[in-house]
Amino acid sequence: MGADPPLHAAVINNARWCDAVCRSHGYPGEFTGRLWISRGHALPFYPNAITLAPDVTAAEATASQDPSGPYSVKDSFARLNLVTSGLTSLFDANWIALPVPPDGDDPSWDVVTTPGELARWEAAWAGSGSVTGLFRPGLLADPRCAILACRRDGALVSGATAYTSDGVTGILNVFNSGLAAEHLWAGVVRAVAALRPGLPIVGYESGEDLAAARRAGFTVLGPLRIWARRSAVA
Repeated sequence: MGADPPLHAAVINNARWCDAVCRSHGYPGEFTGRLWISRGHALPFYPNAITLAPDVTAAEATASQDPSGPYSVKDSFARLNLVTSGLTSLFDANWIALPVPPDGDDPSWDVVTTPGELARWEAAWAGSGSVTGLFRPGLLADPRCAILACRRDGALVSGATAYTSDGVTGILNVFNSGLAAEHLWAGVVRAVAALRPGLPIVGYESGEDLAAARRAGFTVLGPLRIWARRSAVA
């Protein structure tokens, strides 16, 4: 049993982005066709397994875990019960897509190109959090990846990551410290459409961010759920 094509494209694109981040830390993942798995890492905000098919079982999703260490699963179709495997449901979200983004151009958005800029971008993304070094400079050399920054009067006020694969561009890590939500999402869409013209835009969001994305024209493709043994990993 397979997922609908737009949903499958969103799921596999997200898995490839997670693989790129984990790979930049020395933890390349494995794609099996039904799962993406990166067993050894304990990176914050990145799972150890992602389901790529709706009929993946709980046993498959947790077969590679070490019960004594941290482990997390992105249940891409919100169909699993991993409580008996020792994991806790952290949050639910929804996959989203903008099938035909408008032509875009927003001069306030640009692409981060240097390690120094990337460090400043990550500090703005983390806000008051203590995460540093998650986004490695190696990502800047990946032609599929773009780290986007929005600036106002020289200050970095918003940003996002964009990763292109499988005929779509996925946007993640959308953050805002100086724009209204509607302006943020409209700006992200224009920036991505200018960078990757003609491709659908996908991602996943929840809560107010999901509502803002829908006002920007995104539609909901389906639910997902994050499970983890340790809440610092999602």
